[in-house]
Amino acid sequence: MPERDQESLTIAAVVPLYNGAAFIEAALMSIVTQIRAADEIIVVDDGSTDDGPAIVTRLAAVYPIRLVARGNGGQSSARNLGVRLSNGSHIAFLDQDDLWYPFHLEELERTILHSEAGRLGWVYSNLDEIDEAGAVVLRRKLDRLPSRHPKTSVQDCLRDDMFVLPSASLIVRAAFDAVGGFDERLCGYEDDDLFLRMFRAGYTHVYLDKPLSQWRIHAGSTSFSPIMARSRLIYADKLFAAFPDEASPGRWFSRNLIAPRFVRLLLDEYARALRADNWLDLRTTAATLRHVIVPRLHRNQRVFFLIASFAMQSALLGRVGLRLGRLFGGLGAFRRMARAR
Repeated sequence: MPERDQESLTIAAVVPLYNGAAFIEAALMSIVTQIRAADEIIVVDDGSTDDGPAIVTRLAAVYPIRLVARGNGGQSSARNLGVRLSNGSHIAFLDQDDLWYPFHLEELERTILHSEAGRLGWVYSNLDEIDEAGAVVLRRKLDRLPSRHPKTSVQDCLRDDMFVLPSASLIVRAAFDAVGGFDERLCGYEDDDLFLRMFRAGYTHVYLDKPLSQWRIHAGSTSFSPIMARSRLIYADKLFAAFPDEASPGRWFSRNLIAPRFVRLLLDEYARALRADNWLDLRTTAATLRHVIVPRLHRNQRVFFLIASFAMQSALLGRVGLRLGRLFGGLGAFRRMARAR
């Protein structure tokens, strides 16, 4: 396939903003300092109540940034609006708390221009993980994940989280539009959902095994939140509906891939909730496992889950007992002090 035409390739940088005052300036500065400049920069304010929009307005007086304000509708909806308002042939998303290295767009554009892949849908790269202060926590994050990149089969896409981050990608706009963009019901797993639909629609992709962006994980991240938990349940239901088990061709996608994947995720979430004494999350996670995920497992896997459930309940009772012990121990000490007086 001949090399693609560089002159016809234009890039729109789209940034959804919601109460991101702490990070948005750094994110936008990582865009405006790109070696290969974005052809347009659109920030969609999704109903922020902090100083984030004012920071963007200040930067827009100096740099070619367009700020669009609207009521709160969620990250997926904000991204879709940004794409609709853009003119780029390619879309580069950046989350408000993530950062691009200066060569991010240059490297991804070069990969697209020189790719021989037919019907190319997106290119993406490895990434580094940073903390709230911007310090590097982990280099080459994707190297530490159980699944390898690039994804070459639907099984690869379903077995674990795809981990193709919008902030680490450059997406062909025609492919994005063809599959309908982000599912606006999702605020979490919307990236998995988008790239899986593009994969199933026949679009190809290229992986650049080099960190070109920084993914920030902090206390306010949606990666560990009730919003993410609700979105995970919606996405799981969507996958079960899209990939029913089929005995004749021997495709047990739901039983062997999707259900075990979400069991692992939810057990991890249960453990986090237990450590944090978050009783609401404990009940919600246990109910999701019991009523939504486990019934789809193979019967042998259900036995494993029963054992895991017993361990979970024992851990929960142990935590309750420990807290009660501390409480009554404290009351006993108080009574002894009162008698001594």
